[in-house]
Amino acid sequence: MTTETTTTATRPRFASGTAPVLAVLALLLIALAFAGPSYQEPAGYLALLKRAAPLMILAIGQYFVIVSGGFDLSVGSLVTAEVVIAARLIDGNDTATLWVIGLMLGIGALIGLLNGTITTRLLVPSFIVTLGMLLVLDGAVFLWTGGAPRGALSDSFRTIGRQGIDGIPLIGQLPWSVVVLAVIIALAVLFMRSPTGRTLIAVGDNDTAVWLGGGRVERLRTLAFVLSGLSAALAAILLGGFAGVSAQVGDGLEFRVITAVVLGGVVLGGGRGSVVAAMAGALTLESLFSLLNLLGVAGGLESTVQGVIIIAAVAYASVNWRRKKA
Repeated sequence: MTTETTTTATRPRFASGTAPVLAVLALLLIALAFAGPSYQEPAGYLALLKRAAPLMILAIGQYFVIVSGGFDLSVGSLVTAEVVIAARLIDGNDTATLWVIGLMLGIGALIGLLNGTITTRLLVPSFIVTLGMLLVLDGAVFLWTGGAPRGALSDSFRTIGRQGIDGIPLIGQLPWSVVVLAVIIALAVLFMRSPTGRTLIAVGDNDTAVWLGGGRVERLRTLAFVLSGLSAALAAILLGGFAGVSAQVGDGLEFRVITAVVLGGVVLGGGRGSVVAAMAGALTLESLFSLLNLLGVAGGLESTVQGVIIIAAVAYASVNWRRKKA
């Protein structure tokens, strides 16, 4: 079986699961308009998209890993580490912004490369590798900061996460974070439509068939982890600009992004799911939490909601898979 044959066979699965999550998202957006007056104007939804942008970018990276058959639990800790490192190195100096952003992207790619190499070369399950990396990064951040990050992010660094292009009709300001998100979405969609992207899905579906067809399975899975690391670095840039420096800025993001991807219909274990649906899942999750907040529901229920979504989505996918096989 050739790689082209394998990737062609996976194309229908690439689009599966998009419609349900888009329908749920539409209902939530309508509900927000009734629950809060700020959502009765386009600017309210733009603010929602601005808040959701880091999670949506993380969802893109997590999608690459999950659809190829892996997990990346290290993204939350990586986001925290990136923000803390950036604050320490910049320390309020605008001239250091550009090279520190470049360093953050390099660190993200390096962590992804380590995760991917250990997973593919040493055959350690990605769940264990990235869980270990999560603990390593958490420990390193605590040892370096003592729980209280030092330094400060420069104004130019924070511009990306907090400000935007002014004077836009109807909306007033177009946030830079939304612009960055739009570029990443376009690149992700183009990548998944390329032969490499289609083969990445095929790896999660049947890596043996891809290998027999001449596909480089190890390189593709490593690439998925590198892309996930880069997405975490971008999310850290946006979150640092929006929320400032904190040793807890990335806490829980790994579980939230997995919830978002699963909500988008991406099947744990790989081989099925759409990058568009994964991003829609992230925006749906952010919309749901915004709605719960407007309704006065306790924020502590977020973890419960995420747990229910993961269990329900995986159970639903499993039932559908058994029906198709029967």
